[in-house]
Amino acid sequence: MSHHDKWENFKKPAAEELREMLGAMEYSSTQEEGTEPAFANKYWDNKREGIYVDIVSGEPLFSSNAKYESGTGWPSFTEPLVKEHIITKKETGPLGRTEVRSLHADSHLGHVFPDGPPPTGSRYCMNSASLRFIPREYLEKEGYGEYTKLFD
Repeated sequence: MSHHDKWENFKKPAAEELREMLGAMEYSSTQEEGTEPAFANKYWDNKREGIYVDIVSGEPLFSSNAKYESGTGWPSFTEPLVKEHIITKKETGPLGRTEVRSLHADSHLGHVFPDGPPPTGSRYCMNSASLRFIPREYLEKEGYGEYTKLFD
């Protein structure tokens, strides 16, 4: 079974099962819209080539090619790798932010802001705890071989 089958037919486990699957920060981030500390998270300064997938479902979300140093202390991207896997929701409240969630797992990923660099002007500010990084050299082995061409 490839990773594809896994996330394309993904059924979200019950909360108890997710709690066992994920660490406390991963659960808080993906299921309770939690935010991890800036500059104290797994991927904010990751410079390796690869893709970022949803930690719950494995669906591909972002590429290191779109990652940039935003200075915020969270991994930031100019655009999604697979736009169809990204759902945005305008939040109510004083900040009026736009929440970013994954399509298949409905994980809270972070927020998108209109202050990013060209060409998109977007800053997808994500929680490392919502993501799993797959380095370029493991894409094939992990079932994401179609994305190796991004780094040729």
